Amino acid sequence: MATMMAPVEQREVLRCDHCGLVQFRTGNELCRKCRKPLDVDEPEAVAAPALTIVPPAGQRENDSIQVATAVRDLRRARNLSQRQLAGRMNVPRTYISKIENGKAMPTLSSLERLARALQVEIGALLRDSKSRQRDEATVLMNDPFLAEIAAFCSQMDALQKSIFLNHVRELASGRRRMA
Repeated sequence: MATMMAPVEQREVLRCDHCGLVQFRTGNELCRKCRKPLDVDEPEAVAAPALTIVPPAGQRENDSIQVATAVRDLRRARNLSQRQLAGRMNVPRTYISKIENGKAMPTLSSLERLARALQVEIGALLRDSKSRQRDEATVLMNDPFLAEIAAFCSQMDALQKSIFLNHVRELASGRRRMA
């Protein structure tokens, strides 16, 4: 004797970005607790001007990967999660994920907001990794205090560098050594 079971309806479970409530998708697309929209629409791309020069397909893909790598590297260097960066830009977290995975190429206005959120110039998002690192090193060495420390560090052995770094960490954390 075979029994027929009614098909089980698949319901999407999601978390509200505003209040954090985990819930099934509602018919009105609003959170049951805070009544805010569950899915924020991703920003639409601004139409490109008519005289846009379109690079060859291979180059476009390469540029996308370069921007993706830059966004991920800079976000991680600043200890930001995708959600935190999205909050600074006022866009959905999924948009940041798509940019970092090379599935979305940010518009010029998005690049500007990304640069502002990451506290860099737009050019840093468009340069390759080696150029970005060279630029960051140049900025660091323009600081007279850090330049003076760098001169001493080249004369230190590994143990002295380790001791120095531990002292700096203690100072930064606010702890003081009792002598």
